[in-house]
Parts: sequence; C-alpha cells; structure tokens
Amino acid sequence: MIIYNTLTKTKEKFEPINPPNVSMYVCGPTVYDLFHIGNARSFIMADIIRKYLIYKGYNVKYIMNITDIDDKIIKKSNEEKVDSKLIAEKFADAFLQDTKLLNIAKADLFPRATEHIDEIIGMIDSLIKKGFAYNIEGNVFYDVNKFDGYGKLSGKKIDELIAGSRIEVNDQKKNPLDFTLWKKAKEGEPAWDSPWGKGRPGWHIECSAMSTKHLGETIDIHAGGNDLIFPHHENEIAQSEAATSHQFVKYWIHFGFLNIQNEKMSKSLGNFFTAREILKKYSAEAIRLLFSQTHYAGPLNFSEDLLESAKKGLEKINNLVEHVQEKIDKKTKGNHVDFDFDKYYFGFENSMDDDFNSPQAVAIIFDFVRSVNSVIAKNDNIDIKFYEDVKLFLEKTAQNVLGIVKLDSESKQIGDSKENELVELLISLRTDAKKNKNYELADLIRNKLAEIGFQLVDTKSGTSFKKK
Repeated sequence: MIIYNTLTKTKEKFEPINPPNVSMYVCGPTVYDLFHIGNARSFIMADIIRKYLIYKGYNVKYIMNITDIDDKIIKKSNEEKVDSKLIAEKFADAFLQDTKLLNIAKADLFPRATEHIDEIIGMIDSLIKKGFAYNIEGNVFYDVNKFDGYGKLSGKKIDELIAGSRIEVNDQKKNPLDFTLWKKAKEGEPAWDSPWGKGRPGWHIECSAMSTKHLGETIDIHAGGNDLIFPHHENEIAQSEAATSHQFVKYWIHFGFLNIQNEKMSKSLGNFFTAREILKKYSAEAIRLLFSQTHYAGPLNFSEDLLESAKKGLEKINNLVEHVQEKIDKKTKGNHVDFDFDKYYFGFENSMDDDFNSPQAVAIIFDFVRSVNSVIAKNDNIDIKFYEDVKLFLEKTAQNVLGIVKLDSESKQIGDSKENELVELLISLRTDAKKNKNYELADLIRNKLAEIGFQLVDTKSGTSFKKK
C-alpha cells in the first residue's frame, strides 16, 4: 500500500508507527456557518481513506477537531448579537447532522478548542521557554526564524515569503511571517486567563495541542484540504516539532480544490453551495460517487450535469442490489455458476492500495456489476450462494468503503434507505424545534416516531435512532 506524502513529494510505502494501529487527524470545521460542498469533499475523501484502512485490517483512531473559537465566530456573534458559544454550538450541531446525512462515519473524538485551553497554554509556555516564541504585551508570537525546517511541507522559503508577503503589518512582530499563538483579549471578546494575561488561542496552536494530547507526539496521518498546506499545516509542524523535539506527522495527505461549473467556487461569483443545499436535491450516495470518480488530490469540477450522471450510474448498481436482495429473500435454490469474485476484490484493493485511487476502484465496481448482470441474463436458475457473494462484495467495497450504496445486512428491502432519510428529516425538524424552545412540537415528533417503531437517542453529539 502506497500513499503520496505531501511532505516528501513522493509516493511512499505505508508503514504505520505501531501496526496494526493507525492514528489519523483531520482538520475539521470552524463552526460559524454551514459547511460548503468544497469542505464536504475533504470530509468525504478522508472518510473513504479511513474506511479503506479499516477494510485492510488496521485499527484506526480517527480524530477530527472542531474550532469553536475564532475571529469568524466572534464576527458572526457580533452580527447576530448572540453569544459566541451559541453560534459555535448551533453550527457544530449542524455539522454533525450534515456529515451523518453524507454517510460520513463519526470520528472517534471531536475535540473542541475551548475544551483544551490548558493544553494550548502548556504548549505555548514550552515554546517560549525553548526560545521559539515571544510575548509582547500579552500577545505571543511564534518566531519562524528559530525553526530550521520552516517551509518543508509547502516548499516555501522564508526569504521569498517575506518578499511577496501580503501579511498584515504588525509592529510587535520580529518578522512579518511570525504567527500568533495567543491573542490579547479585546473588550467584549471571549477570553481565558493565561501567564500572559487574558486572551484566546491562535488557530494553528489549537490543532497542535489537541492532536498531541489525543494521538501522541508523532501521528501516522494528518489530512486536510490543499488550502491548509500553508500556512496552517506548515505552522502546525513548526509548533509541534519545536515543542516535542519529535517528527509531528509521518504521512501528510491533502485534498484538491473543487470548482463549480468550471469556475472556482466563491461567494463573490454566487456559485457557493452548502452541503445541506445539495442534499435537498441529490442523495449522499450520488455526491459520494461523484467525488470518488476523481482522485482525492486532483481538482474536481462540480456541476448538476455531473451529479445527474452519478445518479444514473447509481441506478445501475441499485437495480442489481434490488434484484439480488429479492433472490436472497426468496432463498433461491438453483445451479452453481463459476464467477471469479477474487478478480474483483484484487482489482478493488489494487486500485485503493495505489494512493487510494478511488476512480479506478469505482471502475472495478461498475465492471463487476456488468459482469454479474451478464451472468444473470445467461442463467435462469442460480443458487442463492452466488447472490449472497454478490451482495457481500458490494457491501465490503461500495458500501463500507466508498459509501455509494446502502445495503441492509438484515435482508430488508432496499426501500428502507428512503424511510431512514425521512426519519433523519424529522429528527432535523425536532432539533430545530428544540433550539426554538418549541418543546411541544419536539415531544410530538419523538412520540409519533415511537408509535411507528423508531426510538430516538439523544447524546451530546446529536440525535440518532433505533428501530424497535
């Protein structure tokens, strides 16, 4: 299994630090708004990588942070005249709901910046004592000239960065590239006590402190969008390696940009879509298939035409799934047929082992569907074992790794997926009702769902359901 490592700019054999355990950290959202479809690409492709590692037998500890204190959150709270905690809570909940609808598995932990202030202060204090950071009147900055490896991830050189710098002028900094570790409190803004006075953490230090606490000083995989390579990930390396004196990350994985109708997605062009908006028109499976048909590192064009094409492609898979399920439910007894399932397992794994080549893996799945349909067309009476093996292949690859189909392992009808979508919609309406303090409506939704056999389970990370 090989992975392209942004740090070394080469494909490398994947050798985790402590096999079969794999530590994986993914940069999550800053919760000031609904996340857009470009963010969704990073979250979905990270989910596919995680699920393939599990498919290969690794024990993956998967952490995704939630940035719940930031300039953008404070700006939003000022605009809406609402406490920043409520803004962060509202959009953190929305993030968890929307990722669930996109068939993205929950992280093992969603650490939040505001819950790790002590760890952040501890790391900053260590950097000051080691001479990598300095305090100027309550603002603490990282001194990039003190870290010999600065620029090794992005390939940027300090002198060139300074020459072309558009970084905001700050007379307190020794160097315009020095970045903030701790921001001195401004009146009316959230703040915490620290050795340097009241203030709040900078963005970059949050990830360094949280990943170190939950995954250790050196982690196997760190992933995120291409836009995070510089300065965010570059600064994470500088902080973490200066603080611990160990390599921070073994393999860096970065996801390519997303364009809308062949133009760069931006609010100014009016071509900005949230994941929630797209999910109103297209299924999670169609979105995931579209994303899987482009390699994670390359640019992806996102359009309704391409989504429609993905939707039609899914129909071919789902038609087979429905037919296979009918045969299994009927417990069909018939003739044995020779079919080389190993060929398709090998093809799928060979593709994904090559830097998670999902487009080739998708091609293998469609080739499998065509071949199975051909066998079915030529044979009137096939034994149930064949259909069970077909279902198992699609379950292991198309469902459990790529997330482009939904198979019910308890042999229920394929229509259950639509039923589940309706329950998720009602849960979303109930969540909104609770936020608006309409507890009567929230209780009504819970009770009515209970009457028809769905038990709601409320947790800190959101609401799920069980079929009674």
